[in-house]
Amino acid sequence: MKDYQILLYYMYTPIEDPEQFARDHAALCESLGLLGRIIVASEGINGTVSGLVKSTEAYMQTMHADARFKDMVFKVDDSDTHAFKKLSVRHKPEIVNFHLHEDVDPRVETGKKLSPKAFHDMLQRDEVVVIDGRNDYEYEIGHFRKAIKPDVKAFREFPQWFEQHRDEFTGKTVLTYCTGGIRCEKLSGFLVREGLQDVYQLDGGIVTYSKDPEVRGHLFDGKCYVFDERIAVRINHTDEDVIVSQCEHCGKASDRYINCGYLDCHRQHICCESCEQEMRGFCSTECEAQAKANDRVDPLVVHLQSTLG
Repeated sequence: MKDYQILLYYMYTPIEDPEQFARDHAALCESLGLLGRIIVASEGINGTVSGLVKSTEAYMQTMHADARFKDMVFKVDDSDTHAFKKLSVRHKPEIVNFHLHEDVDPRVETGKKLSPKAFHDMLQRDEVVVIDGRNDYEYEIGHFRKAIKPDVKAFREFPQWFEQHRDEFTGKTVLTYCTGGIRCEKLSGFLVREGLQDVYQLDGGIVTYSKDPEVRGHLFDGKCYVFDERIAVRINHTDEDVIVSQCEHCGKASDRYINCGYLDCHRQHICCESCEQEMRGFCSTECEAQAKANDRVDPLVVHLQSTLG
């Protein structure tokens, strides 16, 4: 076992006075030395943190001792070190931003949940339509076969996207999935509300699918984007593991996301190691010129350039 663990979790459950809960929760995480991002709302909690094994185990025990979170599922990854640089615990109106006029409550309105094995079996049916419930840049570096790429930059854009593609799903069996399951709780419920009759979601998301000993991530191509320092993690643990994305600059197979070295751009883009060096850490020559002219070069790029000479 490695010294650190990374936890991914969520729970839709009523929280009274979420602002005070967020303050108290931040104090708890600080006392345990945890780093990561946690969102608290009146509808529940959504978090991913890292810490020493003894700290993450204590955190899980503390949460399960609270009746509101006694059934909360933690997805656990071993790690050599922290996966975050700081701790952020924030109160927001929603734990995932859907911005509907009338919000979806996944406790009463959601699609039917499928185990990894059941989802794997349904993926292979000809008649199913598969919706990737993540953002387009997450889809780029990895997705399930047959999955439709959503033309969305943020989760709140899904209702408008669905309205434009409604005819593609009407009368169909629809499968949805996301990283850990939280977004599909609302997305599948929204689809049911919109009149779709046969809607399913991957219970536990891609991360749980990857850990299932029977499916071993089969039928997922590429890597899964994660919101921590790892950026992307392997999902398919069979001999069919492939790279599906290409370097933006040279077109070679690559699944490395980097940020542009111009702080006023900082655009995340897929870039192989060779092109990162050739482009000196920038997404374009224009950005490099602007960064130097305005003294807005990312310190990480300064370090890269110093190693290149």
